[in-house]
Amino acid sequence: MWRQTWHDLLFAHWPVPAAALRPLVPAALEIDEYGGTSWVGLVPFRMTNVTLRGWPAVPWLSAFPEMNLRLYVSHGGRSGVWFVSLDAARLLAVWTARRLVGLPYFHASMSVRRDGDVVRYVSERRGPGPRVALDAVYGPTGPVEVAAPGTLAHFLTARYCLFARRRTGTLARLDIDHPPWPLQPAAATFTTNLVAEPQGIRLPDTTPVLHFSHRIDVTGSGLQSPAS
Repeated sequence: MWRQTWHDLLFAHWPVPAAALRPLVPAALEIDEYGGTSWVGLVPFRMTNVTLRGWPAVPWLSAFPEMNLRLYVSHGGRSGVWFVSLDAARLLAVWTARRLVGLPYFHASMSVRRDGDVVRYVSERRGPGPRVALDAVYGPTGPVEVAAPGTLAHFLTARYCLFARRRTGTLARLDIDHPPWPLQPAAATFTTNLVAEPQGIRLPDTTPVLHFSHRIDVTGSGLQSPAS
């Protein structure tokens, strides 16, 4: 149904007990755990070629930064992602995803600059409500590897569906497809990291687990039958 290309992704993950996340996740979804804990992921990146399959990408409309705050869940044997929020710089994309898919998108002022392998990523959510902002510098520190099944990196990234709440209140699943993630170890400096806590998640005062991925091409379906 649609295709996208994702660039310069940082996967930053913190362990957070499932009980602390339960109020943010629908009861029909199980919260997945690895190493005796659930995990919170912060994923800034930029997108290009965002369009319906078979349609040409429009340069201005089809390319913009996005930042996700996500949790890891499963339903009916399918492991996927539950988004706490998705911030994007393109207002039309925010409106479309909210209305048609039911995803919690927010409009934000965002900039992404890359100098070699180093990415400077700045985001500030627009509109009323608590300040949700990120100012980070990140980049890869090692060679590309594909995460092996059973590892934490595979648990956090090898997820080929997302769950969303339709406007009717029912849950639905959207399937995605892409090659295995080409992951690299990463380093990051967070000058500002006000994404999780303003939205009800207290992150531990520990160094996050960091991965970087330069690029991946993604296709996806429309919403499937309700998940519950």
